[in-house]
Amino acid sequence: MCDKPIFTGYTVDGGYAEFVLVRSDFVFPLPDGLDSIHAAPLLCAGIIGFRSLRVAGVEPGDRVGLFGFGSSAGLAMPILKSWGCETYVVTRGENHRNLATSLGASWVGTEKDKPPVELDRAVTFAPSGKVVVDALSSLRKGGVVAINAIHLNQMPAFDYDTLLWGERQIRSVANMTRQDARDFLAVAHQLDIRPEVTVIPLEHANDALFAVKDEREPGSAVLVP
Repeated sequence: MCDKPIFTGYTVDGGYAEFVLVRSDFVFPLPDGLDSIHAAPLLCAGIIGFRSLRVAGVEPGDRVGLFGFGSSAGLAMPILKSWGCETYVVTRGENHRNLATSLGASWVGTEKDKPPVELDRAVTFAPSGKVVVDALSSLRKGGVVAINAIHLNQMPAFDYDTLLWGERQIRSVANMTRQDARDFLAVAHQLDIRPEVTVIPLEHANDALFAVKDEREPGSAVLVP
């Protein structure tokens, strides 16, 4: 919740440094047997997805909607499955819809479809204001939408009486906490979560960005110096 946060590789140099000096209480031991390439998606997409489930207040057995389905949503799937949740995925990309199905989603639809049941919780991963309204329209009374996006385009106007009234909530996910990291890494180890990764040399970083944008990679793209 810092007012002026500083992020390595974003606001300051050093994202791909070979060595880094940090405070010991801001680093975490990786689970045994997990190499750095497969750990990389867990430390960003995995933890922030886990944080989003917490912000949404997901409880075991809930009906949970995932709107947009990239690396973060994919890594949330085994956690939701272990909690006995039903998952309803809405995403535009055919590859991502196929991935969601293979990971055990209860239902998968396009961005034009609406889940066939009222949801208890929803998490939006796409940086689209319209997607937030779509998720809100799928909630039961008392349900929560958590927005997992650093940036979001304009949210369209919506009718309060039909979409928000009834103690529905919209919450934002700012970042993960250190405790989220500790808890998620423990869960990832317990569930033996191993992300599907595509290794891309650092000098081809732009290709990796376009692959993510165009949804060409089914799992996580990992840059390696």
